[in-house]
Amino acid sequence: MKRHLILAALATMSTGLTACSRETPEVVNNTTAASVGGPSATATAGPAGDGSTFSGVPKAKAPDYVGRWIGVEGMVLDVKHAATPGRYRLEMQWDLDHKGEFKGDAVGDTIVFERNGVRETLRPTNGDATGLKYLAGKTQCLTVKTGEGYCKK
Repeated sequence: MKRHLILAALATMSTGLTACSRETPEVVNNTTAASVGGPSATATAGPAGDGSTFSGVPKAKAPDYVGRWIGVEGMVLDVKHAATPGRYRLEMQWDLDHKGEFKGDAVGDTIVFERNGVRETLRPTNGDATGLKYLAGKTQCLTVKTGEGYCKK
């Protein structure tokens, strides 16, 4: 019973803190056409499925995702910190015709974001897991789904 009261008090406090946060508004510009429906991705473990990320590096030592990630045929992902810890600003060109800016939230070792009404997840993988021949053999990559991945040079 005492534990439940403490948890309730903490939940109330965190709600109050959120309302008073000094987060600056995050403007999201989406320059794409309407979304083609598809299943949303879910947060997953590292590429080996054993709690590791980036070719065997433990989660606690996973590198920061901030920076430029390169895909194929003009695909690019720029990950920037947002005003609130655990939030990111994503600028991406995910094919030749579509680009936009999105808010992302850290969930475990992934970044979850919404693109054209579909919940997507950037997860750490290697180049082989992207399904893109040009990225095969790379070790530090972020993948949204097969055929959409970005790697560090």
